[in-house]
Amino acid sequence: MKEDNKQQPRGKFLQIAKAVFWAFFGVRKQSDLDSDASSLTPAQVIIGGLIGAALFVMTLVLVVKIVT
Repeated sequence: MKEDNKQQPRGKFLQIAKAVFWAFFGVRKQSDLDSDASSLTPAQVIIGGLIGAALFVMTLVLVVKIVT
């Protein structure tokens, strides 16, 4: 017999990246926000945000080095 364990839903990488990108950009539809809230865990969003911020900073540093 199989037990019915209720696991928290897991978001896919692209869904996490999309949610973090739109959060950085500051524009989000309510329906997308509700969808993300039901399928992404806070840990996924935090880790995605940290990775997104690191990529953003590295891109800025690279652009400054190329320009100067």
